[in-house]
Amino acid sequence: MLALSIRQPFAWLIVHGYKSIENRSWQSPARGRIWIHTGLRLDRAGCAWVWEHFPEILLPNELRMGGIIGSVEHEGCVDQSESPWFTGPWGHVLRAPQVCRFRRCPGKLWFFTP
Repeated sequence: MLALSIRQPFAWLIVHGYKSIENRSWQSPARGRIWIHTGLRLDRAGCAWVWEHFPEILLPNELRMGGIIGSVEHEGCVDQSESPWFTGPWGHVLRAPQVCRFRRCPGKLWFFTP
């Protein structure tokens, strides 16, 4: 199964069912279930954006980084969406999130095999 590395807090938001689209500058033909891997750096501006736009979402005090935290079904890419999470230019549409036990592993750019 392929994996996609995503910075926190967005990886956590995806596997917990809040964020159903991941923005990238590229599209992909990948389809099916993929692992969600957390990058090593926390996106502090991203946390502030979530707190401002989605105050009802309570992010945990500690976010795991540097490993696999769950999986989702990757349904394809869109260049426009009504989702409040979409900023483009490409949105990778994600559904059916599942949390898994944390598994430390290095990440890579693009899709990769953990």
